[in-house]
Amino acid sequence: MDEPVLDFFKDCNEIWHAGDLGDIEIMDLLSQNRTYRGVYGNIDGWEVRRELPEFLEFTIENVKVLITHIGLYAGHYKNEVVDRLNSFKPNIFVCGHSHILKVKYDQSRKMLHINPGSAGVQGIHQVRTAVRFEIDGEKIENMDVLELPKRR
Repeated sequence: MDEPVLDFFKDCNEIWHAGDLGDIEIMDLLSQNRTYRGVYGNIDGWEVRRELPEFLEFTIENVKVLITHIGLYAGHYKNEVVDRLNSFKPNIFVCGHSHILKVKYDQSRKMLHINPGSAGVQGIHQVRTAVRFEIDGEKIENMDVLELPKRR
């Protein structure tokens, strides 16, 4: 994690992370002076997995949120994800794994599907990305995307 990414989140009240921290120190860095909500990813070791769940469901203001690492995409969600989507009925579904930015409204489920990509300096991704937005009651608004070249 480097300064441009930390600057992008400096005014955020919460950080949500969809896994692949790589190191528990990243969570500590991102959680300074704000709420941190996250799940573990497939590259995360036991130190991260002891601290974070595989799935996270919560409500913030009037918006229900589901976060997991491997969720896949509309029409091809993992079976366990489908079960949780059916029972929890989130307004926002956040997942990671692909390291490719995607923000799409899933009309069939009436939810915003967000894969923020990957903001870390290491990994397979060619572009570093992150997403931030505001929640006001039931509204999800003012979405911004950070896009940075991969550091070499």
